[in-house]
Amino acid sequence: MDNDVLRQAPLFSGLDDDAAASLRSSMRDVSIRRSQALFHEGDSGDRLYVVTEGKIKLGRSSADGRENLLAILGPGQMFGELSLFDPGPRSATATAVTDCQMMSLGHDELQKWLVDQPHVARALLHQLAARLRKANDVVADLVFSDVPGRVAKALLDLSRRFGRAADDGIHVHHDLTQEELAQLVGASRETVNKALADFAMRGWLRLEPRSVVLMDVERLQRRSR
Repeated sequence: MDNDVLRQAPLFSGLDDDAAASLRSSMRDVSIRRSQALFHEGDSGDRLYVVTEGKIKLGRSSADGRENLLAILGPGQMFGELSLFDPGPRSATATAVTDCQMMSLGHDELQKWLVDQPHVARALLHQLAARLRKANDVVADLVFSDVPGRVAKALLDLSRRFGRAADDGIHVHHDLTQEELAQLVGASRETVNKALADFAMRGWLRLEPRSVVLMDVERLQRRSR
């Protein structure tokens, strides 16, 4: 795996080269194709995963079939770590948005790293704290923000992780369908499409298939507040 991607992963960020290589050797390589589920909500599991290539979405479904996307994850990001500390079922379904390459680490392999490498324990605690802060932000947005504000905030978040700067703006190839983008902000597709069309009419962005070009980031930042 590319060293730059490896260093983005919380598990590796505090390790020296030898320790990182040793941890890498303890992990399994996992490949799944686009639209394939890695695991489902309610499944048992005791492995965490680090994305090395592609994008993964984490989502939950209601009893009546409605879906909500909790996160879109890309290279260097980690998920599934709750199962290492809580033996309960998986709290979300993990599905490939694109073809994906990942590394996985099981409970037994992790234990010696938590004892011998305190950096790893601190990295996991940091990850869990960040996850909790994100959950609090989502709840606050649903209560206090309107749909256009949530759309603007989601696009800015996607741009920070998947964006590429160009002369005409920030190109964000998010790979999401309109329905998935709506699930990410917790609104109907029609309402989200209306917000996107309004942003495009104002010249803040340009819509492209499964991607967007952000042309006025400052205005979008103001709208996201």
